[in-house]
Amino acid sequence: MQQNIIRAYAAMQAAELLQPYQFDAGALQAHQVEVKVDYCGLCHSDLAMLNNDWRSSSYPLVAGHEIIGTIIGLGAEAKGLHLGQRVGIGWTAETCQACDACIGGQQVLCTGERVATIVGHAGGFADKVRAAWQWVIPLPDDLAAETAGPLLCGGITVFDPLLKHKIQATHHVAVIGIGGLGHIAIKLLKAWGCEITAFSSNPDKTDELIAMGADHVVNSRDLQAIKAQRGKFDLLLSTVNVTLNWQAYLNTLAPNGALHFLGLPLEPISLAAGALIDGAKSVTGSPTGSPLALRQLLQFAARKNIAPQVEVFPMSQLNSAIERLHSGQARYRIVLKADFD
Repeated sequence: MQQNIIRAYAAMQAAELLQPYQFDAGALQAHQVEVKVDYCGLCHSDLAMLNNDWRSSSYPLVAGHEIIGTIIGLGAEAKGLHLGQRVGIGWTAETCQACDACIGGQQVLCTGERVATIVGHAGGFADKVRAAWQWVIPLPDDLAAETAGPLLCGGITVFDPLLKHKIQATHHVAVIGIGGLGHIAIKLLKAWGCEITAFSSNPDKTDELIAMGADHVVNSRDLQAIKAQRGKFDLLLSTVNVTLNWQAYLNTLAPNGALHFLGLPLEPISLAAGALIDGAKSVTGSPTGSPLALRQLLQFAARKNIAPQVEVFPMSQLNSAIERLHSGQARYRIVLKADFD
């Protein structure tokens, strides 16, 4: 039997340094596509999986879910793709295509056999990766491969709420936390035409955030400055993983406004019901997005020349890249360039 060896970098146990690792991927299944990895983004979710923070990791673990590459293998059932095509793969590798969510175009909410790219599946810190053809997203010609990867996770995470909440250019949208997710949100919202307020704990970023497209920058550590925003925002995107004064932020919403969670605070969120009822406000959240939303995002980014701000490391220096991300020094996303050959 012919072997299909994939070369990768894997964690053998939680919180250990990654090391070279090879495995036999077996025969390509009929519904799958095999992609030669050119670039792969490094995301905080990768760190969470490598460290087993979410208690869903199994080892050896090959992380990486912001993948840009070229199709080198097509299963018999794959549709609309061709060998040599530039494509991307994000957080989701497979969905059942049969449950109500999948049939309704909300595959990211699949209640059947949903497979994440790095949960029980080998991800993009490798020379090759596989996914179901529906989740292999064509890359527009005008989109640079080096910077496109973070759009497939961080980008879609902040883009999908704009679709869900029917955000228009007349709306005022605020973003809490201007890191890997938040800086992409500002770039997307600027191209969308919205008025943008950035809540940041780092005043030194003010000029940089304005250059990215923010109209206003507010110190997220200053409660009085937050209170001064009362009643302003149609949508408030929270990208942080820490507990904040959520009641104060809820009060910054305009009537019918929504506080939308993208980050994952570990503590329960406490809000007064009366504050929701008065003004018909809502608290929502979302994961990434459907294959259609991913295609729309990449097309929009190509048309509007939107690119995440990245630092590029050779994949062979993956452990150094992880340390830089963990230290909080990255500006604003890290991308790995495959250098197996």
